[in-house]
Amino acid sequence: MTLPKFTINNMKKGLVIGVTTVCLSFAVSTQAGDNPDDPWEGFNRKTHSFNKFADTYFLKPVAKGYDWITPAPVDDGISNVFDNLGETKNFINDVLQLKLADAGTDVLRFVINSTVGVLGIFDVASGMGLDRNEEDFGQTLAAWGVESGPYIVLPFLGPSTARDGVGLVPDHFSVPQAYIDHDETRMAVYATDTIDRRSDLLSAEELIQGDEYSFIRDVYLQRREFLVNDGDVEDDFVSDDFDDE
Repeated sequence: MTLPKFTINNMKKGLVIGVTTVCLSFAVSTQAGDNPDDPWEGFNRKTHSFNKFADTYFLKPVAKGYDWITPAPVDDGISNVFDNLGETKNFINDVLQLKLADAGTDVLRFVINSTVGVLGIFDVASGMGLDRNEEDFGQTLAAWGVESGPYIVLPFLGPSTARDGVGLVPDHFSVPQAYIDHDETRMAVYATDTIDRRSDLLSAEELIQGDEYSFIRDVYLQRREFLVNDGDVEDDFVSDDFDDE
């Protein structure tokens, strides 16, 4: 039996992400840092510098242009559409964590926003008291008892941990846009999502203080702890501006 083209393409992408994560883990396993959560700091700082270069000279200028030409209501609508598509990922991971009530909320949100909310452009469900859950396979692995492992900065993808890096593969397959059977359209959708999310972070850059690398690392790790524990942590430094979705 021949697999559909879109399945083969997505399998290749998932394999690349997984192999990249594993290879990076072996490549930097001997590099020690001062922070116990970041034993690969030497490698991570180099990757951070690479990502910073790519962001400064490509992604950030594009995001600024997008932010300048896109009216706020349109920008909000685009963000809502991608959040709505992400409800499938939330649902799958809620089920895997046996959060059945939250899984039901995910389904209701998707149905309501896809219909009354016009394909997700308007977040009608939140106005009805159905708050959005943020779940991914990294959180599912944590619920299953898997430790986060060392902090790692992935090329282009940014902050992660060993556990969250592995979780990128199933997360990739858990959203509808991964199954668009047209390469150019699929890439355009992913590019729009990336640019939209980057533009939403432009104002958050003003919050960065001191060493940028350490600041981003600490915010990411605290944000992940917040999500893994469903907000049940004593931490005043977690900000929604640094969502990793």
